[in-house]
Amino acid sequence: MPQAFYILYGAVLTVAAALALGYLVLRALELRLYREERPLFAFAAGAACLSQLVFVAATLGLARKGVFQTFGLAVVALALWRGWFRAEGECQPPLPAFWKRLFFALGLPFLILYFFNAMAPEMSPDGSTYHLGLVSRYLRHRGLEPITTNMYANLSQGIEMLYLFAFSVGRHSAAALVHFAFLIALPLSMITYARRFGFGPAGVLAALFTFLSPVVGQDGTTAYIDVATAWLLFTVFYLVQIWDRERAPRLLPLIGLLAGFCYAAKYTAFLGAVYALGFVAWKLLREKQRWMPSLAVLALCAAIPVIPWVAKNWIWLGNPFSPFFNRYFPNPYVHVSFEQEYLHHMRNYIGLKSHWDIPLEVTVRGAVLCGLLGPLFLLAPLGLGALTHPAGRRLLAAGLLFGLPYASNIGTRFLIPAVPFVSLAMAVVLIRWRALAAGFALAHAIASWPDVVNLYCDPNAWRLTKIPVRQALRLESEESWLTRKSLFYPIARMIEDLTPPGARILTFNQVPDAYTTREILVVYQSAFNAVLGDILWHGIIPEYAPQRQLTFRFPPVELAAVRVVQTNRGGPDHFSVGEMRLFRGERELPRHPLWRLRAWPKPWDVQLAFDNSPATRWRSWQTLEPGMFVEVEFHRPQTLDRVVLECSRDQYRSRVRLEGKLPSGEWRRLDDEPDVAELPPPLGLRRAAACELKRRNVRYVLIWDEDFGAEDFRKNAVLWGATFLAERNGARLYRLD
Repeated sequence: MPQAFYILYGAVLTVAAALALGYLVLRALELRLYREERPLFAFAAGAACLSQLVFVAATLGLARKGVFQTFGLAVVALALWRGWFRAEGECQPPLPAFWKRLFFALGLPFLILYFFNAMAPEMSPDGSTYHLGLVSRYLRHRGLEPITTNMYANLSQGIEMLYLFAFSVGRHSAAALVHFAFLIALPLSMITYARRFGFGPAGVLAALFTFLSPVVGQDGTTAYIDVATAWLLFTVFYLVQIWDRERAPRLLPLIGLLAGFCYAAKYTAFLGAVYALGFVAWKLLREKQRWMPSLAVLALCAAIPVIPWVAKNWIWLGNPFSPFFNRYFPNPYVHVSFEQEYLHHMRNYIGLKSHWDIPLEVTVRGAVLCGLLGPLFLLAPLGLGALTHPAGRRLLAAGLLFGLPYASNIGTRFLIPAVPFVSLAMAVVLIRWRALAAGFALAHAIASWPDVVNLYCDPNAWRLTKIPVRQALRLESEESWLTRKSLFYPIARMIEDLTPPGARILTFNQVPDAYTTREILVVYQSAFNAVLGDILWHGIIPEYAPQRQLTFRFPPVELAAVRVVQTNRGGPDHFSVGEMRLFRGERELPRHPLWRLRAWPKPWDVQLAFDNSPATRWRSWQTLEPGMFVEVEFHRPQTLDRVVLECSRDQYRSRVRLEGKLPSGEWRRLDDEPDVAELPPPLGLRRAAACELKRRNVRYVLIWDEDFGAEDFRKNAVLWGATFLAERNGARLYRLD
């Protein structure tokens, strides 16, 4: 069979299975819905159910193509046999013919553009790295497994579970086509919502504004999750409005299920549950009705998709909300400093000169913030005119709520959840003048077509550029297309070709994990990787080497324990100890296996301060705070008169004192003014760093030309004990011998 067949088959089977499960949910709840609404709500409910079932299968080690295919075909066959797919219910009020024709005339070319881009080989930055990289890993391992070296594996992955189902049959492009199905559902839901509440033409106009937006089209045709999340949030809003009008209790379980699935799709979409619970509570309290039973149903149903992801992180990582809130849930897998730096970076993109540039960046330029909405959205303030319309006020309130997470990540695609609401608010205002409204839709379509977008956007903007028919149908092979068009795909293939199965590759930048079976350790993606990067930098950065010696001297005293305490506060410095040595006279006490080593705030790495390696150090991995310490408790009291710390020089604000614990249990200050001496740099530090990496089963390093230290590796490979293997597109692969 041609590859294109399996791609379509995998995507269609996933969507059909979700629809079948969704129709089952709607029938069980006996909901009264319009005929046009039923397939949309069925797809949403079924996607939530299918995602849960895939999670269960993956947890049980049953993530296999045969399992998914058999289940999918069985549930679709059952739905066909029982007639679940039959159209039922009354039709919605008809749309004026003018708006129907406008919708199809403007939407059809973009539908074709989007379909072929979704079916083309997947090479989106995040889709080919962690979204599908994790999916492919789960499929190889037949299910979920603890992954502590990639913080993206800690995020909720409700949409990725659907991708796993499709990927097992049709691989990468099948997953992207599933997201494309969500992209189609979004404008259709906007239209059916507007028709139900009496402003159908405005719904058509808003659907065009959203569907034709360049960033929506780009995101929705890749294995990202933003468009899917936006549609789920809009569906929750839609169902809550139906509940408000009809007060049908049977709607509450469906609302709860989808509100919880919003969190399962993406952490920031937890606001779907906040909105549903808040709106229902507000309405019932305002009308002095019983509110507890309704909120209990909502909360219990919302918990069904939420609990698996929270429980997975709690059990495997010790933090239910990993990779965030690590200060409140300390764990050895994600550093507090990473979380702080990550959030800072997401709020301050490199290249953005001022936050006043955001409106133009997200609408017209599209390079710095990765994508553009289109010039039309410069007129978004027009939507404030919808405040005079009751539905407009609700739309703007929901759009504001669902847009709040944008403050934590200012990339353009993080505005997508708010776009349907802003579009509807704008349309409610513009629809008063039919010719003007149609003109805006036509202008938006023209401005959003790839050939026209190229005329005004930044050349590096994230956008669709063509209709890749030959590539989508695989008339040109996937290998050929990705090699020509993707900067990173050849790097993934180089790793696959030149490293053995099971190899671990340390690097400072993401690699398309979805196209290699090797384990890629990106330095910033976990605590373990960050320690590896710190070890590597010992051979490159002089300030990381143990060249500063602190000596604490005191009269001989018998101690049960001794600790070094950091007393200052401030950043960006971290407290670190390369080696802690204890002396009685001129003799250093040999380390004993019964010594109990402790440290705060990173107790898991304390052994690094007692391993006699110049290439390692214990590090706090968060900015200086009083009370940070490294401690040794002896198996029996020891007489000491000197403690020596070998430290790096990159902690200029650090101030330390020495404390000792007497056999009686009393802690006593021994010295708070250590002698400071500068040491010569250790010899063979590069080779020592390489040995430490190999000790941690890392034998390959991928260095990019723009990486700090790239030139050092190029010139001093022999000193590192490294063999250069190959270079692709500015990335050089080395083997540590």
